Amino acid sequence: MKKLSTLHSYLFILLFAMVFTSCKEQTHTQETATTTESEHPKEIADPLPSWNEGKAKQAIIDFVTNSTTVGHPDFIEKSDRIVTTDNDGTLWSEQPMYFQLFFALDRIKALAPEHPEWKNKQPYKAVLENDMKTLMAQGEKGLLEIVMTTHAGMSTDEFAGIVKDWIGTAEHPIKKKKYTELIFQPMLELVKYFQANEFKTFIVSGGGIEFMRPWAEEVYGIPSENVIGSSIKTKYSYNDGKPTITRLAEIDLIDDKDGKPVGINRYIGRKPVVAIGNSDGDLQMMHWAESNPIKNLQIYVHHTDSIREWKYDRQSHIGTFDKALDEATDKGWDIVDMAKDWKVIYPYELKN
Repeated sequence: MKKLSTLHSYLFILLFAMVFTSCKEQTHTQETATTTESEHPKEIADPLPSWNEGKAKQAIIDFVTNSTTVGHPDFIEKSDRIVTTDNDGTLWSEQPMYFQLFFALDRIKALAPEHPEWKNKQPYKAVLENDMKTLMAQGEKGLLEIVMTTHAGMSTDEFAGIVKDWIGTAEHPIKKKKYTELIFQPMLELVKYFQANEFKTFIVSGGGIEFMRPWAEEVYGIPSENVIGSSIKTKYSYNDGKPTITRLAEIDLIDDKDGKPVGINRYIGRKPVVAIGNSDGDLQMMHWAESNPIKNLQIYVHHTDSIREWKYDRQSHIGTFDKALDEATDKGWDIVDMAKDWKVIYPYELKN
């Protein structure tokens, strides 16, 4: 992947930092209408069965137990039980490129028959020929053109349909699995554990909000209204009795780094008590949660498994975990070692 190492400066900083960045739902059955909370948290035999026993797992269980036990000094009211989690590299894999970038490149190829001129026009020619070196050489202008070609100029309903079709059939070029099969089983369990104890769980990602919403609820059990991501501007129109929202080729929110606290404040209006991420791009979200006067928890997923997934951190062109790794270590935040803390990585491993 050395050819992609310099691609980070464009694909991550520009494509995702400029435009996008940088499992069935478990519902909690309400008790009879009452103003008092249960004296003890919801009992689950082992809420995290795919996690090995260790510091990370115990810290999570202790936090949930204490924060949901009435009378405990660290008890948290239901209204304040807010969890924010990153998506790429935190809930599913992100190597060798962000999955949304694979989507954009596939869309160019799918649209190519309608645009024969692309065969000799950059940056499309590079995409169609799988020439990443030439694509990178197109710089900001070329990559932004690809993004806007594949993500703007259509209605939100049309885009959602395209995403659903792609996510339902596309396969990862290395793993040879659908992208939705490359979600992390231990994180699915963690999301369900929080939900079972009445924590509202939100995805806060540098990825595109409209890219994640069509499938997030089915795959993660996180409602689409609880998905926050980078976005482009939209415009409402009403023609011939048909209301339509059209995606425009203009940036609205960059939900990465400094943009994550901004997105959380805009869409949630409360500081999280739990923040989960995997890279330097999540550090500001960690700071935001840490500033909450209520007892809080910061969790970092460290990609240490070169056999079952990928091993990377400080020097990676995707999901760089450098400054945040130092700060998490210094502050004693919980760092999940994927190789040591997780029995399995993906759900399909449970079937083997």
